[in-house]
Amino acid sequence: MEKIPSFTVDHLRLLPGVYVSRKDRIGDVTLTTFDVRMTAPNREPVMSTGVCHTLEHLIATYLRNDPVWASKDIYWGPMGCRTGFYLILAGDLKPLDIQGLLLGAYRFAASFEGEIPGAHPKDCGNYSDMDLEGAKAAAARFIDVLVHLDDSTTCYP
Repeated sequence: MEKIPSFTVDHLRLLPGVYVSRKDRIGDVTLTTFDVRMTAPNREPVMSTGVCHTLEHLIATYLRNDPVWASKDIYWGPMGCRTGFYLILAGDLKPLDIQGLLLGAYRFAASFEGEIPGAHPKDCGNYSDMDLEGAKAAAARFIDVLVHLDDSTTCYP
């Protein structure tokens, strides 16, 4: 079997950033899958499941309520390796096209207070595995990456 393209990325050189993982055509619509990489793979600690799960809930809520992007939001979810998230949006997009969207989402997560959206037994299959303080800290760290996106953090090595 052939290696899938995401397994051909040099994870030993990959930096935290926002990368285009793939583009797919469905009819006349382009779907862009972004690799929103929050930690340096194999060099920095991965996010705990509670941090990932909390960021999934917070940022999904933000994205699906954004007045401009909500209708283009297809998917937001964690990578199995827990070093980041995949974001799928309708449109032929580049990382800098969504820089403002992600800054808004991560600022929302970094400053969130109160009850985590969807963190109830009737709403979520693992509602108790949440870490709001850890998610806020991880989001705050990633904001600095988002503010300073450049070729080294938007183009796969």
